[in-house]
Amino acid sequence: MTSRSIPCIERKAAGRVGIAALALLACLALPPPAARADALASANAAYARGDFIGAVNLLTPLALRGNARAQAFLGFLFENGYGVPQAYVAAADLYVQAAVSGNPFGQGMLGLMYDKGHGVPQDFVLAYKWLNLAAARAPKRERDYFLRLRNAVASKMSPTQIAEGQWLAMHWATASRP
Repeated sequence: MTSRSIPCIERKAAGRVGIAALALLACLALPPPAARADALASANAAYARGDFIGAVNLLTPLALRGNARAQAFLGFLFENGYGVPQAYVAAADLYVQAAVSGNPFGQGMLGLMYDKGHGVPQDFVLAYKWLNLAAARAPKRERDYFLRLRNAVASKMSPTQIAEGQWLAMHWATASRP
């Protein structure tokens, strides 16, 4: 296992307090189990009508319970400051959780975070890895988008770095199979 195999995200103590407070508030207002099935759809609807705080409130309990789609969506809200203060480290943490669970949107967005160095150290090899994985898992209509992003990252890399990114993606894909 290389040092690039496991993403390392450093958190500042102040960031932990903010996330912990958000988690506590979410736990106090947990919806009943039947309501959770529709929470993602409700969060999408809230986002579409511009109710970003409502979307955050619906997504947070799901994300805390490990729902990869909710983690990726909530990461997007944190990355862009919709309904919450913009927090790249929190966004990257949520994307990591979604990406490790195999969510292609989370993988792609984590790749972009590595490309930009937002919330994680800038690392084109890891950006390539996660964008490659996102393209492999994404539905057809999204696959080309992730491939274009991956190729844009590749344009900044040496052939050796591209080979390393491909190896990491292949190793991750084969190691994470049940």
